[in-house]
Amino acid sequence: MRLLIAGGGTGGHLFPGIAVAEEFLSRKKGNEVLFVGTWRGIEARVLPKLGYRLECITAAGIRGKGSVARAKGLAKFLYGYAQSRKILKEFKPDLVLGVGGYASAPALLAARGMHIPRFIHEQNAIPGFTNKMLATVAERVFISLEESRKFFPEERTLLTGNPLRRQILEQVALAPQEERTDDAFHLLVFGGSAGAHRINLIMGEVLPHLEDVKERLRITHQTGENDLEDVTSAYEEQGVAADVVAFIDSMADAYRWADLVVCRAGATTIAEITACGKPCIFIPYPHAVDDHQRRNAEALLKRGAGFVIIEQELSGEVLAKTIRDLMADPARLKSVGEAAQGLARLDAAQVIVDEMMTSKRKEK
Repeated sequence: MRLLIAGGGTGGHLFPGIAVAEEFLSRKKGNEVLFVGTWRGIEARVLPKLGYRLECITAAGIRGKGSVARAKGLAKFLYGYAQSRKILKEFKPDLVLGVGGYASAPALLAARGMHIPRFIHEQNAIPGFTNKMLATVAERVFISLEESRKFFPEERTLLTGNPLRRQILEQVALAPQEERTDDAFHLLVFGGSAGAHRINLIMGEVLPHLEDVKERLRITHQTGENDLEDVTSAYEEQGVAADVVAFIDSMADAYRWADLVVCRAGATTIAEITACGKPCIFIPYPHAVDDHQRRNAEALLKRGAGFVIIEQELSGEVLAKTIRDLMADPARLKSVGEAAQGLARLDAAQVIVDEMMTSKRKEK
């Protein structure tokens, strides 16, 4: 069978698609996957390194823009639609999955016009404009969080969770980390593949408030390229043991050793945090479309599965107090981590592939 996965732009859209691709390819020798994205998205950098085929089309957003920009966006959409039809005719997929992002709309609508079974996956609590529109033409809508169900047709919507890459699932399957002989407290700080500038800055303000516990702290901080030198200097000046890196190659290893995580609240991050059962202080990105990161984080907060500090209330003192309180309360850390793990859906990719294949068989 052949599966075409359309979308990307950010890791939050792309990585669930990769997880589904891994599962689909594992089902039967001879299965094929083709990704459709744009040259501007993260997929153009990531997929070739992983050995996946990628076709890039022209696509752009039109929401919330002026009339000239909307006209240009529409022209790009029509061109991307024509490109998508050509790709579909050449690849001849049995199934098409949209994972969100600009490229998913022209590809899914082209698939509809060619009567190819099509599906979408929504990662966030608040769906984006593209997926809300594509839900009207999708045979199945897969959702990660119960909160997004109300935005989609009930009879065609299935709660699956957010598909996770195999490296994360393999980490979950490992035995619990060995007992430590010291009193070190391992803090993991990150902000997505490009880092998070506000989180990078605030950690420099946090450190003076943790002076009396800094000997216990062991921090891994992923900054992205731009803030690497400044953040490294901040830790050195405060005398805090920290491994500061632009990128983390193996998030699975980073999660394994973390006692507490500080990060944004993107859908893929939340899926990984819950799968690994880690207590986390979420600092949602305030400019996300429809404020979906805050909604994602609040979905965990109300279930006792995480902590949330919104950026408008964020300060070095506030974040330091939260970290300090949790360092002193291992029982609370444990209970929040267990609550997070209780929300994990480790079989999301399997369920999605099963549903798509079942739909294809019914069609026959």
